[in-house]
Amino acid sequence: MTKKSIGWKFDNSYSQLPNNFFTRLNPTPVRSPELAFLNDSLAASLGLDAELMRSNEGVAVFAGNEVPKGASPLAQAYAGHQFGHFTMLGDGRAILLGEHLTPSGERFDIQLKGSGRTPYSRSGDGRAALGPMLREYIISEAMHGLGIPTTRSLAVVKTGESIIRETVLPGAILTRVAASHLRVGTFEYAANSGSVQDLQSLADYAIMRHFPEIEDDENRYLALFKKVMTKQAALIAKWQLVGFIHGVMNTDNMAISGETIDYGPCAFMDEYNPDTVFSSIDIHGRYAYRNQPRIGGWNLARFAEALLPLFHEKQEQAVELAQEMLNDYSKMYMENWLTGMRAKLGIFNAENEDESLIEQLLQLMHDHHADYTNTFRALTFNQMDGTELFNSEEFTKWKQQWEARLDRQQESRADSLELMKTRNPAVIPRNHRVEEALTAAVEINDLSVTKKLLAVLKDPYAHNAQQEEYSTLPEPSCQPYQTFCGT
Repeated sequence: MTKKSIGWKFDNSYSQLPNNFFTRLNPTPVRSPELAFLNDSLAASLGLDAELMRSNEGVAVFAGNEVPKGASPLAQAYAGHQFGHFTMLGDGRAILLGEHLTPSGERFDIQLKGSGRTPYSRSGDGRAALGPMLREYIISEAMHGLGIPTTRSLAVVKTGESIIRETVLPGAILTRVAASHLRVGTFEYAANSGSVQDLQSLADYAIMRHFPEIEDDENRYLALFKKVMTKQAALIAKWQLVGFIHGVMNTDNMAISGETIDYGPCAFMDEYNPDTVFSSIDIHGRYAYRNQPRIGGWNLARFAEALLPLFHEKQEQAVELAQEMLNDYSKMYMENWLTGMRAKLGIFNAENEDESLIEQLLQLMHDHHADYTNTFRALTFNQMDGTELFNSEEFTKWKQQWEARLDRQQESRADSLELMKTRNPAVIPRNHRVEEALTAAVEINDLSVTKKLLAVLKDPYAHNAQQEEYSTLPEPSCQPYQTFCGT
């Protein structure tokens, strides 16, 4: 009888790039791995056997103790502008096992995060703690449920080893699934440390992997830039529409695939305040909620700078081409954001005054300290009572304008309700709920709180009774909520 296999099918095209883009090495084995979480639905979509993944053989792969057949482990080199300052970087605690091909032919990176030291670790130990790995699992899967492009989490394994940070913490390894780990910072690395031929090889690889439809374009590298810009404008608009704050929008954390990547000090807004910052290291608010669209454009400018030698042989003309393209970013972003905000308010068509109507609501929400998610949820189901915002005269006037706006479109109020239900989630991963789950897992080894939270977040647009308790706000606190990178 043929032994049943997990289903791994590795191809490893990234390793065909010039050798300076990576270092080949295996993960560092851990003492006593134990599976904490396995994403069964993701495993099934990848064509993998979840039952076998729970076996010792499967857990050994997630722990880095065994390399699956066909994999070609490596750590990727890249650079990045971190808080505006250029730095040479790389996978300091991650190993790319390789690229898995699904039965339908889709290609996904399989990466172990927290799998040991690499040549890019600098002073780090290459390991990760359980809390931050569970945070990435929770938030990335919540983003997937919200319909936002994202890397995903296949598994979390406890290593049985202690991690020394400010305190002693349980160690863990996350298995991350991504369309690729090509970053803006990967191109910055090529532009700053390699030859033009290396940069061209990387760009050609990116086109082959993500945008094969532009391969025959007259200027395919400019077309590559436009594709990435279009995806980023759409992605960041989606973040804004659900109140998501990435927290560390460095260029090495911008994936050219258009997926959200690297969940460190990320969090979701409760009270609407465009100046919201959660990250403990973002002391000047560079990556505050209101700044995310602008920073997206700044990062894209760095991407364009890296690609200049490929845009045109003459730098002056290359710069003109890049600037002309970049000028469209703000418009692209606003179109995505306006379309999304209209849908959150049940509006199907466009009128010139829509932006003003939306901005008025947001200002009222800010003035009255209204919760972002619950305000739109209340508008969806016409449950507008009991809050300072809804009891204000200003809101009553705004509501009359909004209702008049709905009456000017041909779609019915019932149509608007259905649209709003698909755009305004009942739940988000509330910060106090995430912390509750992480505390239970780390301090008393109780994973049940995380499991329940994940189940509730799986379909945030279900608007069911189970989600009701997860929509409640945290108790008032004199201390602002703060997040940490978890490195």
